[in-house]
Amino acid sequence: MSQKFTSREADYSKWYTDVIDRADLAEHSDVKGCMVIKPYGFAIWEKMKEELDKMFKETGHSNAYFPLFIPKSYLSKEASHVDGFAKECAVVTHYRLKMGEDGKNVVVDPDAKLEEELIVRPTSETIIWNSYKKWIQSYRDLPILINQWANVVRWEMRTRLFLRTTEFLWQEGHTAHATEDEAIEETEKMLDVYATFAEKYMAMPVIRGLKSESERFAGALETYCIEAMMQDGKALQAGTSHFLGQNFAKAFEVKFSDKTGKQEYVWATSWGVSTRLIGALIMTHSDDQGLVLPPSLAPIQVVFVPIFKTDEEKEAIDNKVHALMAEMKTAGISVKYDDDDNRRPGWKFAEYEAKGVPVRVAIGLRDLENNSAEVARRDTKEKNIISLDGLSQHIASLLDEIQDSLFNKAKAFREENTRKVNDYEMFKTQLKKEGGFFLAHWDGTVETEQKIKDETKATIRCIPLDREEEAGVCMYSGKPSAGRVVFAKAY
Repeated sequence: MSQKFTSREADYSKWYTDVIDRADLAEHSDVKGCMVIKPYGFAIWEKMKEELDKMFKETGHSNAYFPLFIPKSYLSKEASHVDGFAKECAVVTHYRLKMGEDGKNVVVDPDAKLEEELIVRPTSETIIWNSYKKWIQSYRDLPILINQWANVVRWEMRTRLFLRTTEFLWQEGHTAHATEDEAIEETEKMLDVYATFAEKYMAMPVIRGLKSESERFAGALETYCIEAMMQDGKALQAGTSHFLGQNFAKAFEVKFSDKTGKQEYVWATSWGVSTRLIGALIMTHSDDQGLVLPPSLAPIQVVFVPIFKTDEEKEAIDNKVHALMAEMKTAGISVKYDDDDNRRPGWKFAEYEAKGVPVRVAIGLRDLENNSAEVARRDTKEKNIISLDGLSQHIASLLDEIQDSLFNKAKAFREENTRKVNDYEMFKTQLKKEGGFFLAHWDGTVETEQKIKDETKATIRCIPLDREEEAGVCMYSGKPSAGRVVFAKAY
């Protein structure tokens, strides 16, 4: 346990990598740009997936699965969509290998060239809407509310574990509706689902907003998003929900007969979150000692560490701990008993601290005699001696307290690092010196947005849905502005 973390202050990027490595969440693959999600990291994703899936089904959605491969011609049907993803697409051109002339190495069989190239899905709108064309004839067939859990490939040049990798895991919802109002309602509903998940389960406060025109999803009429602030003051887009209008319905000729018999194009949405949320979780809560996990998403919420010298002492501790664990499991608490006698208690303390386990309970023979145990919480590192009578109830309450505390701490941090600015020079100075979110007037033009991005690397993260309409002037151009938007540097 001699390995130490790089501090956030010294090198935030290295710290982030150290946390992932030390907590054993993931590692770089030999396949350039890809990652191996290790069991503990995948367990966090499974917890996320479980809660999100419940929320999707509670809002009327069903899971399905569509092909990994998309015929190239499908992407050509929606012009802005293909333009948005063209540079990131992996292309399959052949379907067979053969042994080379040297008899040792395999080569691509030139005779096995595909008649039409296949795109490894960067997103699934096109392949799904090709199916919807077969499924939809009448208003009675609508709405279609489908979600897919899948992997996608976007050929990234600069990758970072969880935040940006060539292949990543995600969910993508794709819905079809009879009216524009229904589709917009769906788009906004799913944004609320994402925001609720982020704040309730991830303990991560988010701003709900709309993307600017230049930041919209390719092929969308409107993109809604949730934006979170990381501990280095940068923004991370944690989820998006897209109102697609009738663009994909028109591209794939998906029409339905309404109640009057009139043929109309279908209205569409899509929405998604990915394993990037694990990166967000790390950077929202973790500290210089390692990972900090909110109890709602922790694979292990409580770990018991016995302290003993003899087999007799261990047996006595075992009996008590097993009884306590049974109580906690009945209460829905995930608990582990680490009685591995090949590791010293001090090593275990450091290990579970690095892995972000919310609560640690240390118990030895003297504790048994006193009917107590040492209970340590990961977030504040506070330790208390707690009676074994009612320990399960105490820990259940403590887990709730930790969950709330992490959210409140993150929210306070965001508020402390959110500033209103009116002057462009002051904006540039504060952005460079302090980072964070900046609420500033913008004239609404793509040109101004691009110039600010080129000069500062800051982008418009969103136009907040709850912003106060406030007449002003753009900090860059001096032209009229209807309200403030959120500027920040981002991942």
